[in-house]
This record gives sequence, structure tokens and C-alpha cells, in this order.
Amino acid sequence: MGLLRLLVLAVLAVLASEPGVAGGAETVGNASEGVLEFSIGKFRYFELNRPEDAILRHISSNVSFVIFQIHSQYQNTTVSFSHTLLPNTSGTGTDKGLVSILRPEESMCTWYLETLDSKPVQNMAIPLSYSERDPVPGGCNLEFDLDIDPNIYLEYNFFDTTIKFAPANLGYARGTDPLPCDIGTGRDSRWRLLYDVYQYFLPENDLTQEGLLEHLQRMAEVPQVKANAIKVVTLTANDKTSVSFSSLRGQGVIYNVIVRDPLLNTSAAYVPAHTYACSFEAKEDNCSSLGRVSTKVFFTLFALLGLFICFFGHRFWKTELFFIGFIFMGFFFYILITRLTLIKYDVRLILTAVTGSVGGILLVAAWWRFGILTFCMLCVGLVLGFLISSVTFFTPLGNLKVFHDDGVFWVTFSCIAVLIPVVFMGCLRILNILTCGFIGSYSVVLAFDSYLYTSLSYITLNVLKRALNVDFHRAFTNVPFQTNDFIILAVWGMLAVSGITLQIRRERGRPFFPPHPYKLWKRERERRVTNILDPSYHIPPLKERLYGRLTQIKEFFQKEQPAGERTPLLL
Repeated sequence: MGLLRLLVLAVLAVLASEPGVAGGAETVGNASEGVLEFSIGKFRYFELNRPEDAILRHISSNVSFVIFQIHSQYQNTTVSFSHTLLPNTSGTGTDKGLVSILRPEESMCTWYLETLDSKPVQNMAIPLSYSERDPVPGGCNLEFDLDIDPNIYLEYNFFDTTIKFAPANLGYARGTDPLPCDIGTGRDSRWRLLYDVYQYFLPENDLTQEGLLEHLQRMAEVPQVKANAIKVVTLTANDKTSVSFSSLRGQGVIYNVIVRDPLLNTSAAYVPAHTYACSFEAKEDNCSSLGRVSTKVFFTLFALLGLFICFFGHRFWKTELFFIGFIFMGFFFYILITRLTLIKYDVRLILTAVTGSVGGILLVAAWWRFGILTFCMLCVGLVLGFLISSVTFFTPLGNLKVFHDDGVFWVTFSCIAVLIPVVFMGCLRILNILTCGFIGSYSVVLAFDSYLYTSLSYITLNVLKRALNVDFHRAFTNVPFQTNDFIILAVWGMLAVSGITLQIRRERGRPFFPPHPYKLWKRERERRVTNILDPSYHIPPLKERLYGRLTQIKEFFQKEQPAGERTPLLL
């Protein structure tokens, strides 16, 4: 009976090890059940809570090397060639991989997996095979620890996200030595290789682990990467293997690099890397709660004022001037205080609000006292020109190589911004109404971004980042454009068109702009002085009225004096 049971178990073990059975579909397992079995090109989900061995069997003889990669959302996992963890034979992170160079007649590979995290880690892993004609990702590594490093190293901050990777080498057959990396630069060396950098956006507001691991499957193999991701740039072997992107806080992004051999028409993929440009484990301002209270309050109030300007800005001219002055002074002050000081964000935002309000009051006061319409409309037109110029560089035009030079960018940006008031100088009322409609409605878009992520906020945020950070000129500013963005874009367009149409119809037949306030006040004062029949003529001057009011208030607080004799009677 015992022999029969052993025979049954042996048959099941043989069936389980067959490639057709093991690799039929994605497998889900728990690492605590034993050794993890993998098949070429098949993803496997598993939970890792203790050290485990990963085994790949039945490797074909035409396979020259295998890349084993493992992924998790934010908890680190270690993958190594052996149980002894050494810097040049192991890697630790959320997206890590190893290249196993196969020896002749070798048909099995093993890797060692572990995590130092106290909680179980949900992982997904896959081994991918390549032939001797395929280039070896990271085969000419001189910067990182692994001898052959197929990994993409990712760093991010508030401004940009930078990926780095090691140069590849030409493929080679089993049992032969790799080609030297830096002996020659001809067509027979690794210098003929090209590197295509790809970017893939996860659905907006999707911070789930399941969503990430599912989308990572589209970025692991060469055909899937080409079909699903966006190719950002192609690097040659002479270029630096480093690319920067604009950081999108709270937005999941996956990066990968495909190395191509144009002579043999072959390619291979590096290990994809992902980021949300935020931390899941931070106590404050983590990925789940990106919006600060101060930001929400600031942009909510700003949007309420902007919504009023969108529909009534031209009628309430002084209120619009306050709005424009607030934007002008607040924008430049925020750049100045951020670049020159280390004040906390909340304090900077408060100071920006105060300074912006002062700027708005100054612009209103300048109009009231001097009444120079051209100067006021220049400010109005420059704000509209700033938005139009920002929209221009928000398009793929902004990623052209020529605009990675700060001088070219700022000169072009300024020319577009100045061109708008110049073009509309002959029809100032139309310029003013257009500014009210577009700028006022865009403030609502910024308020939406405080509560719900939208890529439309990066229209102006990218310009602000470039003004604040000297290295941002290297970054590609691609953003996702998904369902939320289409809805908010429709709301922005609807508000802008409605506000512009309403103001044009309401202002038809009215004076283009209100008269000079100081001249009106001066004329009214002279009229009151010379016209004795005007009831206002008999009204005391403002100084005497204020003095009389203060006297009344003073008498109110004095004690009431008793009536009658005030001196003692004589005896």
C-alpha cells in the first residue's frame, strides 16, 4: 500500500513538472507551500513571507540567457543567485531582476527569494528567455553592483523622476565569452545598439496592488511594451543612459527600456520599474492623502473668485483687476520665496496669498488714481498669454529637443505671452472678456485638482516647476489623458464659452470700460463745493464728521454729572 502511494505521488510530480502543464496559464500560489516552480514567459502571483527558492526547469537548448524578474507594489523583495547575499549577485527593491547566463547543456535555473518586511509581500514574477542573437540588457554594466544588471534604477522628487540603466552588450552563444564592451566602436561592437525608452500610465486614482501587478504584465516583454506603452525617446550608445520625466504625484507610471540591435533586427527588454512619485508608508502627505488642507482652502477660495470673474469680470472691473494683480504678484512671489528660502509649504502658501492680495490692491489703486487703461490691459493680456503659452508647451511640442534648452524655452514662452496683448490691442474689450472666461474657468480646474487628480493642472504646474528647478529642463513632460481629464476639460470649455458668451451679450451697447475713477471723484467734489443748492453741499467735510463721531463715542463712556448745586453749603 505504501509503495502504491509513493508511485502515485511520483507520477503527479512528473506531470506537474511538464512544461505544458506548468505553463498553461498564470498561476497563483503561496510561497509557504514549498519551492516555487516557474515556466518561461508565464507570470506567477505568490505571497512571500519567508525565504524561498524559485526553480525554472526544461530550458530549451537555443536559449542563451534568462532574465528572472520579480515585482511588488511598495514592499522590498530580495532576489539572489544563492542563499549568501552579496552585492554583485543579488538585488533588493520593488522591481528587481537577474540575468542568468546559461552554460552548455544547462536546462535548469534556481534563484533565492526573501523579504525583510515584517508583513507578507504580494509578488509577481516571470522568467523570460532570450537567444544568442538578442542583446544582453545591462551586459556592459560599470556603474551598479551586479556584474550584468538588467534593472532600471529610479529616483524621484517633487519636480522630476529620473531613470538610469546600464548599457547592454551584444548577445553570445552558450559556452563562449562575451564581446568586450569598450575595445572598439565599430558596427561589430555594442556601440551599434539603440535604446527605446517607454512610458506607461496606470489608470488615474488607481493605487491598488492588483491594478499595478496586472498592468506590469503589459510592460515585461518586448511585443507587449511596443503595443501598450508610449515611446518617449531613442538613445544611442553615445548618449548618457539616463532619462528624466516630470513627476506626477499620486499617478502610477511604469517605465521600461528596449535595447535593439539594428543589424540583426533583434531586441530585449530590461526589467520594468514603476513609481507613484510618493510614499505609501509616510505618515503625512502619503499616496493616499496627497491634498494638503492649506492647498484645498487656497484653491477653493481662488476658484470661487475665478468663477465670479468668469461670468461677471468685465462688469465688475475693479474686482477683475484685483484678481489679475493677485495672480501676477502671487506667482512671482512664490517663485522668489521658494528659490531663496526653506520655509515650509503651508507658510509659503499663506505668504503668497497675502502678497497676492497686496498686488491686487495695488493694481486697483493704480487704476483708481491714474486710470491708465493700456497698462491695466497689458497686465490682463499677459495673464491670458501666460495661459496660452503654457497650453502650447503642454502639447507634444514642449518635448522637442530644442526646448530642453532653457534659453530657447523662456524666449519662446515669453514671445507667445507678449504676442497675445499685442494682437488684441485694437479690441481691448474682447481681450478682457476672453481673459475673464479662460482664466476664471481655469481656476476651477485647479480647484478640482486639489480634491481629484487631473492632468490639466500640469498646464501651469510644469511651467512653475521649470521656474523653480534648474534641472527640470531635462525632463519630458508627458501626462496621461484619461476619463477624468476629458470630463474636466469639458467642464472647463463649457464654463469658458458660457462666461464669454454671457459677457459679450450683456455688454453690447454699453461703454467699453468704466471712466477714470479719480476724475469722477474729483469732479463730484468740485460740484459739491460750487453748488449750494446741492444737499451734499451742506454736509460737513469728512474730517469734521469723523471728529464729531469720535466726540459722541467719548461722551457715551463719560459718567453722567448730577444736576443742581455742585458746591457744599455754608453753615
